Amino acid sequence: MINLNIDGIDVSIEEGKTILDASRKAKIKIPTLCHHEDLCVAGNCRVCIVQQEGAKGLVAACAMPVHEGMKIHTNTMEVRRSRKHIIELLLSEHNADCTKCYRNNNCELQSMANQYRTGNEMFLDLVPEKNYTIDQSSPSIMKDDSKCIRCQRCVRTCENLQAVSALAVANKGGKMKISSFFEKPMHDVVCTNCGQCINRCPTGALIEVNNIDEVWEAIYDKSKHVVVQTAPAVRVGLGEELGFHAGSRVTGKMVSALKRLGFDSVLDTQFTADLTIMEEGTELLTRLKKALVDEDTSIRLPMMTSCSPGWIKFSEHIFPDFLENLSTCKSPQQMFGSLAKTYYAQQRNLDPKDIVSVSIMPCTAKKFEADRPEMRDSGYKDVDHVLTTRELAIMIKQAGLEFMEMDDQKFDSLMGDSTGAATIFGATGGVMEAALRTAYELVTGREVPFENLNIMPVRGMEGVKEAVVKIENPVEAWKFLDGVELRCAIAHGLTNAKKLMQSVKDGKANYHFIEIMACPGGCLGGGGQPIPTSQKIRDQRTKAIYEEDMAMPIRKSHENPDVTKIYQDFLGEPLSHKSHELLHTKYVKRERY
Repeated sequence: MINLNIDGIDVSIEEGKTILDASRKAKIKIPTLCHHEDLCVAGNCRVCIVQQEGAKGLVAACAMPVHEGMKIHTNTMEVRRSRKHIIELLLSEHNADCTKCYRNNNCELQSMANQYRTGNEMFLDLVPEKNYTIDQSSPSIMKDDSKCIRCQRCVRTCENLQAVSALAVANKGGKMKISSFFEKPMHDVVCTNCGQCINRCPTGALIEVNNIDEVWEAIYDKSKHVVVQTAPAVRVGLGEELGFHAGSRVTGKMVSALKRLGFDSVLDTQFTADLTIMEEGTELLTRLKKALVDEDTSIRLPMMTSCSPGWIKFSEHIFPDFLENLSTCKSPQQMFGSLAKTYYAQQRNLDPKDIVSVSIMPCTAKKFEADRPEMRDSGYKDVDHVLTTRELAIMIKQAGLEFMEMDDQKFDSLMGDSTGAATIFGATGGVMEAALRTAYELVTGREVPFENLNIMPVRGMEGVKEAVVKIENPVEAWKFLDGVELRCAIAHGLTNAKKLMQSVKDGKANYHFIEIMACPGGCLGGGGQPIPTSQKIRDQRTKAIYEEDMAMPIRKSHENPDVTKIYQDFLGEPLSHKSHELLHTKYVKRERY
């Protein structure tokens, strides 16, 4: 332990920690902009400067390690004056049209300016001289250089957290900026659309492409029937934007709000998450049979999940040799969209051209996924508009709804019922757990041998997790799996995904089934979730996800009666011709540069 003194308060903290860590332990707030607890230390913005007795100048609290006997002052006149000047310099190059900015009232620079500025303009406004550009090429992410303060959080996120490196620092001095490869549009580079850069940007320099107006127009168009679906992670994130603490479960209030907004039918992505398990689980078992019994060398194992569009695009760029290993299942969002304009249209006696399919997602990459040319098997664009959790919160506020006071309501019938297995799709390891609950029972006739169906080895925030489930005494149809140890791996965050896939590529790892989610923590840490994000917040959302699962009356996908009904009435059986036509797809190799 290291002992130091901050503003007259004695603090003991572990060796290797920084002055910023020590100040937080002492309940002293030091402002930061470039610092983020998910990222490596940078010390770029210098807003966190403090005075250290014996040092020649002011030091950056986020980057300076503590040492024995340190005496730190965080609120001297010199510190305050310097901090104010730094903020003024940042603002001199920042397009401060705050009232029109998407991040208004949720911008760290704005909050800091309100706290530290005196209103005296010391520096020239350089914004008119900068010739800033706005990149709107991506269907998911808009990049506005005029709002960028060059803190480089996005660069560190893209490079260190996600191993993508779509963004980098270009030029030096006054010409320095955050750019893409050869300044190509975001749509034309390796960007996976995951949106993690958005979640860590302290200003409005990176935001999601806004589709709110298009959805309002559809709702008010009396000739259209507007169907909305909501992903599992939204119900444990939405409350943070509307007055609830992190990790609050607001499912019933969310449904009530969506009905009040005017959607014609409020349904659940979790229905098609259950359907995904039936299709994906059957696909896995079919691959195992062909590989182990038929000795078909063309079968690609390990099979990998295909629910995360950020991971899919990453794989298309970085690991194109493994595209055949991906499950052919569409994501639950896209399965829902395809069925909304076929099965749902038939059941409701509607013309598919009059149906507008909207999804509420924790993920910015879902906007890109919905625009993929492969996602039109219904004969129409399967999902017309994708809103993030944040965009839904804006709509609720625009409608003047008192969200905290709303009654709980249930999803509408027909594609609105789901199970606890579908709920846990929102957390890393959730797809794997849901698949194992069903696959093990289909093969053995027994529930998975874990207490309360909770498969703990696949849970948790470790970057890469492994689990082995041994199959014993299977039913007659699956006798060939008797004694087989089903080897599984789970990764979340693309840096971890890259490590896992590289080990598979190098022959150092041998698995049957792999789940990968592009975002830290899985979908609950998605790029469309409320800002700010941190490990503590993601942990609280995770806890809520599993509580929601435990509260569900049915917790295994194959027991969802609505899933049984859609197979009886429409699809036939998993991997049938119709399910292949509507629920499955293929992906394409993409260039990295």
